[in-house]
Amino acid sequence: MKRSVERHLNILDFTLASLSRRKAKNLSLLAMYLLVIFILASLQFFVTALKREAATILQDAPDMVVQRLVAGRQDVVPQDYAAEIGKIRGVTSVTPRLWGYYYDSLNGANYTIMASDDVQPESASVGSGVAGVRNLAVGDLLPLMSYDKIPVMLDINSIFSSKSDLIAADLILVSREDFRQLFNFPANQATDLAVNVRNQEELATVASKIVALYPDSRPILKSEIRRTYQSIFDWRGGMTLIILASALLSFIIFAWDKATGLSAEERKEIGILKSIGWETSDVLLLKFWEGSAISLTAFLAGVVLAYGHVFFLSAPLFVQALKGWSVIYPEFHLVPVVDPYQLSVLFFLTVVPYTVATVIPCWRAATIDPDAAMRY
Repeated sequence: MKRSVERHLNILDFTLASLSRRKAKNLSLLAMYLLVIFILASLQFFVTALKREAATILQDAPDMVVQRLVAGRQDVVPQDYAAEIGKIRGVTSVTPRLWGYYYDSLNGANYTIMASDDVQPESASVGSGVAGVRNLAVGDLLPLMSYDKIPVMLDINSIFSSKSDLIAADLILVSREDFRQLFNFPANQATDLAVNVRNQEELATVASKIVALYPDSRPILKSEIRRTYQSIFDWRGGMTLIILASALLSFIIFAWDKATGLSAEERKEIGILKSIGWETSDVLLLKFWEGSAISLTAFLAGVVLAYGHVFFLSAPLFVQALKGWSVIYPEFHLVPVVDPYQLSVLFFLTVVPYTVATVIPCWRAATIDPDAAMRY
């Protein structure tokens, strides 16, 4: 056992000396290798963290949202639907919701306006993004123009904390009366219905009963909303990866050429080692440690840099490609999330192929006659 450990330590010591003799080649390969790991790990960390944020936010969402369709498009829902749906067995609550989007021509921003029973008439609570673009403070007036061209003056009574920017940066909470005046919204109508069900296993059954009761309705389960968010983030991450595909392909070609193409100096070195008594297994172990040293260093450094890039700097290199774009842009720090499975996949797709690619050509050179290898 001790002899085997000493053998490995001696080979590892020779490996470090061999790497230092070819600094230019190894450093250039390490830099490109690290860059690719950094990009792939950053994408992985960012998409995973966004999925986690979306799942956390949706925990407080209603079990089901019921919309009404007219000619395949969403339309307002009569509030009478709420009373009938509330009679379905298993339904615990049905809440008509009023919400919509308001375009501000002053700065080109879109606000999300939602009615709340906790807000008094002629007042509003706004997100920090809205307060920023309109230079608002508590006690200021927010003037909005209704669809009837009548000014609606709202007194700002609170501004949401920047910690809630992910969901409230562009949000304006108003009273139901102000909402209907602003959008000329019809009475006894709602944007949609928020439905909660006692037993989560009965959601599909309740949804089918709602459709049978109102054929023009469209129930959307919370699980379906969650899957939609997951698909959106996967799609954005995939599109970003496709854009970077040319750079990744260039690295693959470069790494394969560097790993499989032994120089005359390296062939001569292998021949010398064989002539002084090194076994073929020793040479292969030497090259294995060389490939492992480069690939593991690049992997670990790339993952650490990607972690800092995403969770400490908020991924400035490709944040807009993944979070989207808006005049009111939410600023938030993602909660660190590391998926061991995805890191394992990244490891086996980057480290293992390169390490294997370094061993194969060395095996060929180590199996030929030492004199022939030294004559290269």
